[in-house]
Amino acid sequence: MKKIIIHSNSDYEVPKKKYCISIVKNILKHQKIKKYDINIIFTSDIYVSDLKKEFFSKDQWTDVIAFPMNVDNNTIEGEIYISMPTAKENAEKYNQKYEKEVARLIIHGSLHLLGYADDTSKQKKEMSNLEEILLNETKWEDLFE
Repeated sequence: MKKIIIHSNSDYEVPKKKYCISIVKNILKHQKIKKYDINIIFTSDIYVSDLKKEFFSKDQWTDVIAFPMNVDNNTIEGEIYISMPTAKENAEKYNQKYEKEVARLIIHGSLHLLGYADDTSKQKKEMSNLEEILLNETKWEDLFE
């Protein structure tokens, strides 16, 4: 099982599937994951917010949510939901390229699937450092047409 499927809401600019898949495959290679079944869904603020309410009991906007469904030492199964409007807002807010912000969210969601957490400042720092390393290995400039 080696599957990464990209789904997108047609209301938003759609990232190139092959680049999304290559970002995730690079992370999986780093973590020595051999089997995977991952869905990445690019969608709306409301959809992601509704998931946050339903599954995390938090009524707040968020840019990315990950749902690991099976994680063991060599297999990852799960879904990553990315809010495209929030990604665009965050890119402007933090003075980042939109492509880079979306790539960061793909990486961030993938790391959550792998079991990384960002609940504490120490965890956030570790995750941010790993995101930067992975971003530097990514051709995020080519993520959109």
